[in-house]
Amino acid sequence: MTGVGDAVSTFFYRRRRLYLWLLLAPPLLWFGVVFVGALIALVWQSAYTFDDFAMQVTPDLTLANYRALFVSAHLDIVIRTVAMAIAVTLGCVAIGFPVAYYMARYARGATRGVFYIGVMLPMWASYIVKAYAWTMILSKGGVIYWVADRTGLRGVLDWLLTLPYVGGTTLSTSNLGRFFVFTYAWLPFMILPIQAAIERVPAKLLEASADLGAHPLQTFRTVLLPLAFPGVVAGSIFTFSLTLGDYIIPKLVGPDGHVIGTMVNLQQGSVGNLPMAAAFTAVPIVILTFYLWGARRLGAFDAL
Repeated sequence: MTGVGDAVSTFFYRRRRLYLWLLLAPPLLWFGVVFVGALIALVWQSAYTFDDFAMQVTPDLTLANYRALFVSAHLDIVIRTVAMAIAVTLGCVAIGFPVAYYMARYARGATRGVFYIGVMLPMWASYIVKAYAWTMILSKGGVIYWVADRTGLRGVLDWLLTLPYVGGTTLSTSNLGRFFVFTYAWLPFMILPIQAAIERVPAKLLEASADLGAHPLQTFRTVLLPLAFPGVVAGSIFTFSLTLGDYIIPKLVGPDGHVIGTMVNLQQGSVGNLPMAAAFTAVPIVILTFYLWGARRLGAFDAL
């Protein structure tokens, strides 16, 4: 057996390219068949025809489903979803950057461990349980309303809920509440890439900027932010894409009206219009393709 093992080892040692291909073949086959194959099947089925009278899908190829995406009602769904994804990404950056900066520059030892646990702990809990918990937090009898009443900020909260495109009858039925839940859910995915990017910025550059007379805001704008920006873009890949395709949070929190995720669920689950559901699914794929291309150009993958 030892002789056979040595012979096999020598065979592959002399043919390293063959050995490499044998190692890569299973994951590449899985990626090609399951992932790429599923995407190709999705795009192909989006060109099928749905008979509204018979409620059946026929393999007659058409572009009618993609033309239907530009109908006003469907276009509103796409714009609403993209706007929420952008807002959540900006919110995660505003909250996550200071936390990531403190973790990278000031937290040491046990303090850093506490921050890491605090950032990652919400990711260990069930996603659906967290979403349902937020419906209670945002309800009129929830914690936020209780704090607003005790601090005299109830008037400010009620005023925010009257704003167009933001408010609603309550926080749990408003876009503001939906924004809170999305930001909470995806914030760890923004903090960790930014923290990794900031750790790569030499502290001497920040000290040199201060020695040359730059105040902290100038140092942040001209030194820290440009160097840490790939981490911001890397985090935005997660926050933007996850918000773009999610349908559980919009089902539980926020106003009436569909987003891309709930529209796909409706077309596929209730109506049975698989081609239209596939066409809607192609929208985030196209958006994210261009988004990832731009992120790669900005060096975001170096911060992952």
